[in-house]
Amino acid sequence: MRVELIYDMDCPNVKNARAQLLSAFSTAGVSPIWTEWNRASPDSPGYVRNFGSPTILVDGLDVDPDNEAPSASCCRLYPSRSGTLSGVPEVERIVSALSNGIANLPASEAANGKKGWRMALAAAPSFGVALLPKLTCAACWPAYAAVLSALGFSFFDYTAYLLPVTVAALALTLISLGWRAKARWGYGPFVLGVAAALTHLIGKFVFDSNFIAYAAVPTLIGAAVWNAWPRMVAVKSCGSCASSDV
Repeated sequence: MRVELIYDMDCPNVKNARAQLLSAFSTAGVSPIWTEWNRASPDSPGYVRNFGSPTILVDGLDVDPDNEAPSASCCRLYPSRSGTLSGVPEVERIVSALSNGIANLPASEAANGKKGWRMALAAAPSFGVALLPKLTCAACWPAYAAVLSALGFSFFDYTAYLLPVTVAALALTLISLGWRAKARWGYGPFVLGVAAALTHLIGKFVFDSNFIAYAAVPTLIGAAVWNAWPRMVAVKSCGSCASSDV
């Protein structure tokens, strides 16, 4: 959702417009993030000159569409519900525009957070493979056979396949951590996952240490959760501008 405040530097209502925006964001339960455009600035897009000061747009739409927006360099006036004129739009109008903007968000945007958790769940099989023990102890086989039989599975010695299967499963997890990492938390989760995966492989297949191998699994899970945790993308935020006199 794109929120914009268009203003003239000499307009006395800009500070009040920022205060109205903060109040509306708070009421709508949305983080106070918006972009400000100075109509006189050469860096501002051309369409901002079609609106008076101050004007608030939500996804390109005026929060008060029924009120004609003058294109001249002048302060804009807004009729209130009581019939008086004000230099800023009413909070209720801004809240309504914000609510409509939230409702019109594409389904793909609303599902971004869920997508991250689905990626984390996709890595779950590798955690199960990592927890599989090496069947190097012949005395333990009857116990394994009894457990598998109770679950309805036939017992077989999978030790010969455990290393390639574990490597393949961990590789899939690392791919999910590295895929489009910059759009989430950067490469921190990926690096942590690589360290955990190498520690697990070395502990399990080089030193034959269950302690080292299994201690690395929670770290790998932590990397997957970190990678999937929702992150607010930073854009130009003017929430702090509301207390300024710019």
